[in-house]
Amino acid sequence: MKISIGIDAAKQTHWACAVDEAGRVVLDRAVENDPQAIEGFVAALRGLGGDPAIGIDVVGSFARFLEAVLLAEGYALVHTPGIAVNRAGQGFAGGERKSDPRDARTIAELVRTRELRPIAPNNETVVAIRLKVGRRRELVTEQTRRLARLRDLLCGIHPGLERVLDVTTKGPLALLSRFVTPAEIRRAGKARLIAQLRKTPQVRNVEALAEQALEAAQAQRIAVVGEAATADLIRELAAEALQARERVVRIDRDLEGLLTSHPDGALIRSLPGMGAVLAAEFIACVGDIGRFPSADALASAAGLAPVLRQSGRRAASRRAFGGDKALKRVFFQSAFCAVMTRDPLSRAFYDRKRREGKHRTQALIALARRRVNVLWTMLHSRQNFDPTRKAA
Repeated sequence: MKISIGIDAAKQTHWACAVDEAGRVVLDRAVENDPQAIEGFVAALRGLGGDPAIGIDVVGSFARFLEAVLLAEGYALVHTPGIAVNRAGQGFAGGERKSDPRDARTIAELVRTRELRPIAPNNETVVAIRLKVGRRRELVTEQTRRLARLRDLLCGIHPGLERVLDVTTKGPLALLSRFVTPAEIRRAGKARLIAQLRKTPQVRNVEALAEQALEAAQAQRIAVVGEAATADLIRELAAEALQARERVVRIDRDLEGLLTSHPDGALIRSLPGMGAVLAAEFIACVGDIGRFPSADALASAAGLAPVLRQSGRRAASRRAFGGDKALKRVFFQSAFCAVMTRDPLSRAFYDRKRREGKHRTQALIALARRRVNVLWTMLHSRQNFDPTRKAA
């Protein structure tokens, strides 16, 4: 008898529901998120017999320990995305009602009736890459928000300086960590500005940057109300931005080392446009490429496969709005990098799509979809990218 099990994972208490082939509930219980309770749950699974398939709605995070125990016991795990659980639950009696037991039952029914993507066990390298990529994404998101706030504050008290400085680079941040207001910059003079900039290593065009700051300061003679407090906050934000840049550089260096020890690292990076960061993000999203039986399955997971819309005699395809946004970004960004770095094959494909009348974004999405096929084939054939190899 085939048993399908759904687990609604949570930080404190998981809820598990098991149904048989006819959809009858054979187990429905809470499982505390601690070793003893999970061991008791595994013992209950053994009592059900057979080879149950287990679906879980969260991969990693607070469900990582539960995943590790179930995979170590040899159970087959599949992922049931939260949106699928939500939509399927609305089709059962009760409609919009939500509870942990109800969600677990919905997951169990999805496992029983649908083909879902398996969850493969990860090795230490994949877990480390996934954690590093997640931390890097957090730092980049915080940095974007921080720099937007810095620009807003600087434009309010010294708009001329905000216009000439590119705060996404190291030099302007080093300057703003010490000198902000027009009066401060004028009093400092060019020599002190240059000395401040040279305290930070690897700052380029020091003299030109100091001259731009002095010109902006000379053009403004009025002091805005609240200038001093605003300048203090700008200095604080600039110092934090410099520290965040250093953390991101350290993570990128760590990712380089992890990719050298990953069996797919060199293969993925041989594809033009796939640098170390994008290759690491791809591994973090995909894990084991064996989870995807075809390139179409990988494209569907990334939201790059067209979606059929058919009703009666009318049928059309549209762009997918679902899929893993992080995985989609990897393929789109790598396609953009390949075009910008003038990779001959990528550029020729992009130009052909543009001649067909497609917008720039549409052409890049088409190129990203083509690169899904190429990368999937490379990983399954264990061959580096070869620009002279024709498509089969």
